[in-house]
Amino acid sequence: MYIPTFEDMLAAHARIEPHIRRTPVRVSDYLNELTGAQLFFKCENFQEPGAFKIRGATNAVFGLDDAQAAKGVATHSSGNHASCLSYAAMLRGIPCNVVMPSTAPQAKKDTVRRYGGVITECAPSTSAREETFARVQAQTGGDFVHPYNDPRVIAGQGTCARELMEQTDGLDIVVAPIGGGGMISGTCLTLSTLAPETRVIAAEPEQADDAYRSFKAGHIIADDAPKTIADGLLVPLKDLTWHFVSNHVAEIYTASEQEIIEAMKLTWKHLRVVMEPSSAVPLATILKNRKAFAGKRVGVIITGGNVDLDKLPWMNG
Repeated sequence: MYIPTFEDMLAAHARIEPHIRRTPVRVSDYLNELTGAQLFFKCENFQEPGAFKIRGATNAVFGLDDAQAAKGVATHSSGNHASCLSYAAMLRGIPCNVVMPSTAPQAKKDTVRRYGGVITECAPSTSAREETFARVQAQTGGDFVHPYNDPRVIAGQGTCARELMEQTDGLDIVVAPIGGGGMISGTCLTLSTLAPETRVIAAEPEQADDAYRSFKAGHIIADDAPKTIADGLLVPLKDLTWHFVSNHVAEIYTASEQEIIEAMKLTWKHLRVVMEPSSAVPLATILKNRKAFAGKRVGVIITGGNVDLDKLPWMNG
């Protein structure tokens, strides 16, 4: 298992900078007052495909040699990684095959197709996803870019924390959502060298809390098909992301479905940005654990903004 280094992150940043956006950092006096902390929201929802995953995907795609690139790339994803890999592949002019659960939001499927990605649907479980993917990859020969358990992807995601530190003049804590752990791993990778005094805290839905339980147990506990409105956080940790979580994450906090919805509403209203439920989990956990954050400078990574506007979680039916 190759564990990416700080130098890998720096190389990734140089590679992807021409193709991604340096996203802004937003603040809200209201949310600062509400939490008792100084919150700095890194708006990765402003990336062109609407999510931070463009960083890791672009690093993987543009790191391929020409012979590999000709065969294209392939992955499995509930949405944002699929969109971002399709987008990066489109930029390089190579094919992209994606396995997506049939339950993935229509908005995310539409985005993948808009960027030229070819979708094969599967049942909504980790096992079905991996079985279907093995078949698709055997047929296409594309380079497998795992959504998070890939050194190239983690190095790419780590560039977000580097920008955040440059844009905020230092932070006490950085909070990001955790599903498979790609963003958290990249954040740990960067901050353990760049700002070792900054604590990394992961935020997770109560209804998909396998990372929390893994963290407490000291080994990976994987759920096969959890259900939560935070559809970007359904996947389990893997060996590479577990390395970073177990060695560098200070704490994992969880939030209920209702707490996630309330946090999502607060950010839409007071930060005035569109974010998906997965991105609201960090604020939900900050509100729930105010004492841990009071008086601190806290970076909050808004991981994505791809929502189905006809099926917002607070709508009935």
